[in-house]
Amino acid sequence: MDNTKTRIIMAAMKAVRQYGLEGVRIQNISEFAEISPGAIYRYFESKDQLMVECFTYVDKQAAAIFEHLKFNPLTMITDPMGAVKYLWQPYFRFWVTHPDETVFYHRFRDSAFFPAYDKNRDVSYFEAFVNMVRAFREVFPSLKRINQDLLWLHVLTSTVLYAKYVVEGVLPDNQETEDTVFQLLTTGLSGYLKREKSRRGGKK
Repeated sequence: MDNTKTRIIMAAMKAVRQYGLEGVRIQNISEFAEISPGAIYRYFESKDQLMVECFTYVDKQAAAIFEHLKFNPLTMITDPMGAVKYLWQPYFRFWVTHPDETVFYHRFRDSAFFPAYDKNRDVSYFEAFVNMVRAFREVFPSLKRINQDLLWLHVLTSTVLYAKYVVEGVLPDNQETEDTVFQLLTTGLSGYLKREKSRRGGKK
């Protein structure tokens, strides 16, 4: 991506954190980016388009976390919750260490604009994460009995919410917070992460 375009996107997220999604203006963004408002319009047709590209930019960054993880499927059998935490922890740390992105992402997802946008967005860049979910479902068939969209939406979006509390100072940035958030998000999940015994000779 062009360096100037990236600078505008980063400035826009910083401006949204300060002024809010509805309150932010192109002038605010131009000040953070140290570029003229007219120059911004050479890259983006409108503020709405800029907001969408900001969301896509940070969403792809978050998705890329799973692409770089060296995940060993065997750990799902030996330590299922440990395997979940191995995938979840870097995702949570990403949001905690990127405060502008975290606040922007949460506000954009929580906006009235998001549902219509969400219906048509391309999320193919989450393929690595989706493949990991499939692997869990193959090893633990009981996962198929719960709504997958609801399950993973809960885990991913709630992770961002708790990270927002951390970057806003509502929660401390320490190991206790991280462990507690993980426990809260995965309560009940352990019951599904058990391998089903194969039945032989029919019903008893």
